[in-house]
Amino acid sequence: MDVYVRPGVSFWYLSQVFSVPLRLIIDSNRDINPQYLSIGQRIRVPGYVTANYEIKPGDSLWSIARRNNLAVDTLYLVNPNLNPNRLQIGQSIRVPRRVTWRFVNGKQEYDYNTMMNDLWTLSSVYPFMQMSMIGDSVLGLDIPEVLIGLGSKRVHYNASFHANEWITTPVLMRFLNDYLLSLTNQNSMRGLSTLPLYLQAMLSVVPMVNPDGVNLVINGAPESRREQLVEWNNGSSDFSNWKANINGVDLNDQYPANWDLERERNPKNPGPRDYGGEAPLTQPEAIAMANLTRRRDFSRVLAFHTQGEVIYWGYQNMEPPEAEVIVKEFARVSGYEPVQTLESYAGYKDWFIQDWRRPGYTVELGTGQNPLPLSQFDEIYEETLGIFLAGLYM
Repeated sequence: MDVYVRPGVSFWYLSQVFSVPLRLIIDSNRDINPQYLSIGQRIRVPGYVTANYEIKPGDSLWSIARRNNLAVDTLYLVNPNLNPNRLQIGQSIRVPRRVTWRFVNGKQEYDYNTMMNDLWTLSSVYPFMQMSMIGDSVLGLDIPEVLIGLGSKRVHYNASFHANEWITTPVLMRFLNDYLLSLTNQNSMRGLSTLPLYLQAMLSVVPMVNPDGVNLVINGAPESRREQLVEWNNGSSDFSNWKANINGVDLNDQYPANWDLERERNPKNPGPRDYGGEAPLTQPEAIAMANLTRRRDFSRVLAFHTQGEVIYWGYQNMEPPEAEVIVKEFARVSGYEPVQTLESYAGYKDWFIQDWRRPGYTVELGTGQNPLPLSQFDEIYEETLGIFLAGLYM
């Protein structure tokens, strides 16, 4: 929500009058020096939207503010040219409204456009959330990364490496939405105050690593690729079991961590699953994730997949001792089973552990056959919420 500077207004004052943490005001206005505000300057206040209100007989700014549980000054801040002595019946003014509801509806077929619409909405309402594009898919779709928090602990979550595991994206998006709500409304999540998490951790999220694949599973084959994809899919136009990207390459078999050993036991041609390509890091989505990981220098990474209610950790005994401590907490808060993997090759978490010697995890959500039904969504979210939070506080 945009407000406009009046005499006596500071970032601190805005944080008090709107009951939003000062740090979130500062981080929502990174291009503004809070020591040099000018009258009429536009400031962004996170966690609010405005609604149009038409003046009725007997209305005053005081009565309007009282009905909406607001300080009168908030009306002046969003209506810079408002004259309280010249209110006219039928006149339209803007009234701040604190956001207490979710924008993300995860219980639907959640394709790329749905995700992008939700991300643009969240970045508008919560401008302290940063969003940038880390690369493109084979078909040229932008792959977004979201950043929340500026702390020294750099934590990364990703979802939908595999196309038919797309339910991981709306589960992760619901967490993003709930985390943002908790920060601006200063509500706890699972008994945890979230502002300290924001201050100590920088959370990086790539909610859909494989957008072309997700669109293929949900919406069917694009006409330009249809003939080739049907051939790779054993003659079927039903792509519900497709894991790979649009080139028929399994993106989680694309990383240089004993890639050749993984290739030996997997298919040698493009198809719905398990083909690791002709060499590691040849697919644009895998390259984008690798470049991001190198640039951010993450403290730990969690890749969310389906299914099995297990948490795979470790790679060739290269993980640090703290990895086991962390995974035991993940298991405690979720009920998922921790499984140390020794012969897992070419995956994103394998490569991360190998090259950084830091904790990496593959979290398998839910149970059943992929793609998991949306009827499991709420249960999966409640199980996974503890892991999302523990990844920040551990």
